[in-house]
Amino acid sequence: MAKTKPGKKDLDSYTIKGTNKVVKPGDCVLMRPEERGKPPYVARIEKLEADHRNNVKVHIRWYYRPEESAGGRRQFHGEKELFLSDHFDVQSAQTIEGKCKVHPFKNYTKLENVGADDYFCRFEYKASTGAFTPDRVAVYCKCELPYNPDDLMVQCEGCRDWFHPSCIDMTIEEAKRLDNFMCSECCDEDVKRSLHNFTLSHSELKVESKRRKR
Repeated sequence: MAKTKPGKKDLDSYTIKGTNKVVKPGDCVLMRPEERGKPPYVARIEKLEADHRNNVKVHIRWYYRPEESAGGRRQFHGEKELFLSDHFDVQSAQTIEGKCKVHPFKNYTKLENVGADDYFCRFEYKASTGAFTPDRVAVYCKCELPYNPDDLMVQCEGCRDWFHPSCIDMTIEEAKRLDNFMCSECCDEDVKRSLHNFTLSHSELKVESKRRKR
């Protein structure tokens, strides 16, 4: 009778070949691209598995870059932005090149220093339909675009909205020198309030004058 081959076993961790870096399920990793000169793929490890010959396979969930999605890269997409896709795969663990960190969007915006292996994700992406979750996010500025953490923006002290310097006829250098900023709409409101207060005060003075004449 033929001997039954031993089955596969799940692993708690794996040491990346040629390094001392250890990865575990839940970690994000850089995967070797198919073409030389291309940036590495990014994936999240779902499971590590070894067969009877100790060949290690990694079950992954791919992250997509904006240019790999159906809509392509848009103005508000950050350079280090990724989408967590519904594309699952199984690869040889030897194709793992290194570890990386995919931060939630808010955490990424608070980083003091962004390293080469720091990325962020604010959308999930359904590769089969090109749909995003969430399908709506907050928008800012006159251009009404979502926030791109790579772009400098200035905040209005009145409405608290954020604006791109180019959208308010200002250079980046001028924006960096600002101590405070009021958008045109808030400036107009201030002028209206000032005129209203002046008119009101002037009317009160007339009433007071009439009272004195009696």
